[in-house]
Amino acid sequence: MPRTTKPAKVGRSVALTADQIDAVLRASRALVGVAAASIAELGDVVTIPQFRVLVMIDTRGPLNLASVADGLDVNPSNASRICDRLIRAGFVNRDEAAVDRRNISLSLTRDGRQLVRKVTGHRRRAIGRILSVMSPEERDAVVAALDVFAGAAGEPNEYTPLDVMWPPA
Repeated sequence: MPRTTKPAKVGRSVALTADQIDAVLRASRALVGVAAASIAELGDVVTIPQFRVLVMIDTRGPLNLASVADGLDVNPSNASRICDRLIRAGFVNRDEAAVDRRNISLSLTRDGRQLVRKVTGHRRRAIGRILSVMSPEERDAVVAALDVFAGAAGEPNEYTPLDVMWPPA
């Protein structure tokens, strides 16, 4: 019998069970392990929060500091420190708006884009190894569930319709 938590009306869901939450936590441990291994491969080049900023810029396009702070769920001064380190490391460009110099835009440098591609490639290989032990039906179910989960968490689809014509390098 599934354990339940207090009924919570969240989005389309009426009640969450402890078993549902535990299953997602278990899967998140596996995914965090894949993510941590991919970052560890880099040595001390970037921290996990710094890499998260690089991925946000890569998937969403140029961002301002407020968007970075919101995406990391940190205060703007913490986001500013993280971004300053990425700028000094040569992974992020900081461009000031011509009209209002307080409004900045953060974009990836070539090195920043290459770093994201390298780590993403490592993750793709690791996830591929995990998926390869599943049946095609299980893989389809995992993909469908994680796509819904990522959307509910506010993660943008990594690829846009233009990627069909001009795939990312």
